[in-house]
Amino acid sequence: MTSGPMRAKAEPRGIERLVGFGRMLRARGLPVGTGRILAFCNAVAALDHLDRDGLYLAGRLTMVARKEDFDAYDEAFEQWLPSERERLLSELAGWQQDARVEEREVEVLVGEADSERDSDAGEGEGEEEEVTIGLVASGTEVLRAKSFEELSEVERHEADMAIRALAVALPLRRVRRYRAAPRGHRFDLRRTVRASLRTQGEPFHRAWRDRRSKRRPLVLLLDVSGSMSSYSRALLQFGYAAVRAGQRVEVFAFGTRLTRLTRALRRSEPDAALRQVAASVLDWEGGTRIGGSLKQLLDRYGQQAWMRGAVVVLCSDGLERGDPLVLAAQMARLGRVAHRLVWVNPLKGSPRYQPLARGMAAALPHVDAFLPGHNLQSLEALCEVLSA
Repeated sequence: MTSGPMRAKAEPRGIERLVGFGRMLRARGLPVGTGRILAFCNAVAALDHLDRDGLYLAGRLTMVARKEDFDAYDEAFEQWLPSERERLLSELAGWQQDARVEEREVEVLVGEADSERDSDAGEGEGEEEEVTIGLVASGTEVLRAKSFEELSEVERHEADMAIRALAVALPLRRVRRYRAAPRGHRFDLRRTVRASLRTQGEPFHRAWRDRRSKRRPLVLLLDVSGSMSSYSRALLQFGYAAVRAGQRVEVFAFGTRLTRLTRALRRSEPDAALRQVAASVLDWEGGTRIGGSLKQLLDRYGQQAWMRGAVVVLCSDGLERGDPLVLAAQMARLGRVAHRLVWVNPLKGSPRYQPLARGMAAALPHVDAFLPGHNLQSLEALCEVLSA
């Protein structure tokens, strides 16, 4: 069995080769930053079958942003992948297998290599950058998969920044009214005849109409009760990202009462926005009355234009302290107003979870999509569901 220091020197060679290819592209003038190199390392680690074509496509998809750089990338790839390609592929396969089995082990090995480079005064700055990239590559994947309740304070800050950067796309709908379009599906006789008056009655220019697309409203309902305390911070960060994505977004917090947060989250500074949220919510980490909060929402805002036809996302663990029959009635009522109901439950991230709580069991028949919400990956999946 290989000793620890020997193993630390041998195993990171795969990731050093990948980082070296990114630096080669950068030296040839391609805009390849650290983020693109990290994406390339993650893509290679995720390949099911590691071969020349897989490496080529992984690099081209993650590190080439412009069509005019394709030729330069091809030349660099042929130079980087030497004639003894089988040796390189075997090195990468060994690194890839270790990265899949336990990413923490790779992180430790890279950290040990970093320490050795720091102790050697003769080493250059480029090698330190390679080690740092390898460390961040593995740490980023760990952070994405780690549950919010298990994060340290430093990791929470990193997760907050990642959530704020999520691309929250509002869903689209086709409106009934038609409007003028250069290429449409319906012939516009009136505009065609009107235009023909300029050409002595000859309809040289035909006019068309088509239905346009419009963003659906998005309504977020965030549970801030005591049972959700480990996840409330991350969900509020997601609410901030959603509000920044468009004007047709409304955010509410609820525990034992309903609090509208939209105006506070529209502030440009995220920290100031969240401080205002903390001051406005009076029932932090208290009980949970989902049915009563939904009744407040529908009684007060049910007739608003942004409520009707909206996609409603309810983030809660479903541990209802009120009457589950009230929750079921309000969920049915909400389903008649909204276009789609999405329930995000952090407890669903556990493979052993079953929706046996009274509140969750009462609400599920009225839910269109039931998703986990316990880590960064689950929030990324929620963004994909919303954009579909």
